[in-house]
Amino acid sequence: MQTKTPRWGTRGTRRGRTRLTRRGRIALIAAGAVVAATAVAVAVPLLLPDDDARPETLTIPEGWRAGQVYKAVDKALRVPAGTTQRAVPEAGLKLPVEAGGNPEGYLFPATYPLSSRSTPASVLSYMVNTANQKYGRGSVTAGADRNAMSVYQTVTIASMIEAEAGSEREMGKVARVIYNRLDQGMPLQMDSTVNYALNRSTLITSDRDTKVDSPYNTYARMGLPPTPIGNPSDEALRAATRPPAGDWLYFVTVKPGDTRFTANYEEHQRNVREFNEVSKRS
Repeated sequence: MQTKTPRWGTRGTRRGRTRLTRRGRIALIAAGAVVAATAVAVAVPLLLPDDDARPETLTIPEGWRAGQVYKAVDKALRVPAGTTQRAVPEAGLKLPVEAGGNPEGYLFPATYPLSSRSTPASVLSYMVNTANQKYGRGSVTAGADRNAMSVYQTVTIASMIEAEAGSEREMGKVARVIYNRLDQGMPLQMDSTVNYALNRSTLITSDRDTKVDSPYNTYARMGLPPTPIGNPSDEALRAATRPPAGDWLYFVTVKPGDTRFTANYEEHQRNVREFNEVSKRS
């Protein structure tokens, strides 16, 4: 997101297309079913024994927040608005203790086939179980250890990368900025977390926005936000576990395709001024 004042780091316009995790094509089993210990082949959805046709599908794009997922499940299952969100406490979701029962970050983005017996609880459970399979891989746990983070913190970082990076190729550098600022005891100052606190998405963050009283306000509070701020992609998770080497502390997307990373605050200020000039003309 962009700021009109010289903030440390902003991303550019979000990717204009919805990307689905290539390895996230999974099948949704009926209500109450338990995920098998062996992963199902991603290209072949499971059908219930009495299904005589392929079920409808529900697509969860990468980066969606939990609130968006709840609404999509309500619509797909044709249940009253708010039904899926109200199902969360009783769904028995296998979430980390750190999550405090909040599935944000663990509603894995993929395309899920639905059956006539699917319920909000079964849909959410399969999403969370799939996330646990993905996040439990050795590459993720090893990457978290290498960066002195828990897996849950790594997912939180990946969710910020997903929201901040304008393209997949920028994700690694955004990750490195986050880790560098944490290592140096600097506030993250992420516009994406402020947007999450305000329940909106915008490219412009004002001074007033950065003063919002919220644990997600990473301008006013140190460290990571208390939970993920969306459901990240495999690519964002990979960036969070294996960020490239670099000394970057600031970034700003001056215009689409032109994101500038730097360790020099004066250079960053010049980049922000250029961004503001471009914004005035657009």
